Amino acid sequence: MPLDRRHFLRSLGRSAAALALGSLFGSSTAPLARRAVDEPRWAHEPFTLGVASGMPRPESVVLWTRLAPRPLERDGGMPPEAHGVHWEVAEDESFARVVRRGEVLARPEHAHSVHVEVTGLTPGRVYHYRFRSGDAWSRTGRTRTAPPEDADVPHLRIALASCQHYEQGHYAAHREIAAQDLDFVLFVGDYIYESSNPRYKLRSHGGPVPTRLEMFRRRHALYKLDPDLQAAHAAHPWVLTWDDHEVENDYASDTSWLGENPHAFLRRRAAAYKAYFEHLPVSPSMAPQGASMRIHERFVWGRLAELWTLDGRQYRSPQACPRAEGDLGGRVLTYCDELADEGRTVLGHAQEAWLMQGLAGSTRRWKLLGQASQISSWGIDTPLGRSVYSDAWDGYPRARERLLRGLHEAGVRDVVTLGGDVHRHVAAQLRLVPNDDRTPIVASEFVTSSITTRGLPEMAMALIRAANPDLVHARGDERGYALLDVRPQAVHCTFRATEFPVLPQAKLRTQAAFAAVAGVAGVQRDL
Repeated sequence: MPLDRRHFLRSLGRSAAALALGSLFGSSTAPLARRAVDEPRWAHEPFTLGVASGMPRPESVVLWTRLAPRPLERDGGMPPEAHGVHWEVAEDESFARVVRRGEVLARPEHAHSVHVEVTGLTPGRVYHYRFRSGDAWSRTGRTRTAPPEDADVPHLRIALASCQHYEQGHYAAHREIAAQDLDFVLFVGDYIYESSNPRYKLRSHGGPVPTRLEMFRRRHALYKLDPDLQAAHAAHPWVLTWDDHEVENDYASDTSWLGENPHAFLRRRAAAYKAYFEHLPVSPSMAPQGASMRIHERFVWGRLAELWTLDGRQYRSPQACPRAEGDLGGRVLTYCDELADEGRTVLGHAQEAWLMQGLAGSTRRWKLLGQASQISSWGIDTPLGRSVYSDAWDGYPRARERLLRGLHEAGVRDVVTLGGDVHRHVAAQLRLVPNDDRTPIVASEFVTSSITTRGLPEMAMALIRAANPDLVHARGDERGYALLDVRPQAVHCTFRATEFPVLPQAKLRTQAAFAAVAGVAGVQRDL
């Protein structure tokens, strides 16, 4: 990335961001210029987008909702006034034992969304929550806190999910996720899609590619109207990170794959980040500042597991060897000297250092890395040399080497990386040198298929498997999610799947099951 572009990013993230993009944001502490409407009588249901919880800690969770009586209209059909929203958390579903309650303002500058960080809860227990505005009550949600950080925990159950293109299928996977007994859902990117593909359209986005804040808000609202997605949010707390389609396909830092001017693209990124924040159960402290939003985080589940959620887009180096100026994004590469550049990064050097410091100091049995894509290699050998996809980790081989060598040299064991993006179920060995059995396996990898988005056919996957012996399992013709059961002795991964396209009443089955055994790097078949 040229120096002047880096300088622009830094300056935009500080005072210049507030000046250039301040119209997108409202201060949460500034006096409200409009009157607050505390007890309205609603002509239309205001909680159309459901409820959600997230970021489970031992003594806290984040609760979310949004007032939107006409969710696909501008501002959700809300007037430009703040509304008081009451919330309560109870130990029982009938709310006979309420343990926390309060009121928060749903403000127009944040699309009347509500983010409540509820503290003072008991570790390791289930709670129920709901919201009220005037004479309207929301549905009841169910959440849970993490166990105490020093607790001996017998297991942790996670649904790993990614890539839910609204147009390309229905959310049968979310219907099954809602019915599972889980501790949380780990969603690793592509919560919305900005793009369309008419060849695979089962239902419609109903609008063009979003570029402005109101357009991104409408896209999020459309996805949130899906009843199966609402059910999955209401049933479990979610832990989230993002990939590219929340903004634009294959974007990297301030670089648009369409070659858009960096200043214009960062205005779009600011709008996308703000809409993302407004529609998901993340901490109020994570509210974006201009075109910047820190989303990488760390979570602890007793002594059993530590999870780092990583941001692979905001700090990424642009893809190597573009065809021409303005022709950016991912593409297939065979010869590209730029791939050997030591400075190229997926996570950004500051996030890399933060992650390695945390991994080296972790005392938990399992170290889980939640990030958007597949880390193991999936290039193809051709007569002209090995072909790799430039937007994948294959397009950043020195960044992958730094990660794996750092684990190896620090002696960090029992690391499992969890990814999505590639629309296939994958179980893989992560070696110091990919596919070279003379080098050690240093970590295990599980990648989930997409909830709906089309993947590669079996013919293409057969070529990929043949060229990459580290792939113990890789199948891209089915949709679904991965069910993880983390125990002291092993991490068990069950790949749940159904045919593409996913129809409304589709049922899922077990495609395959694998395990990472404590003390033994790598994956193996789970009997």
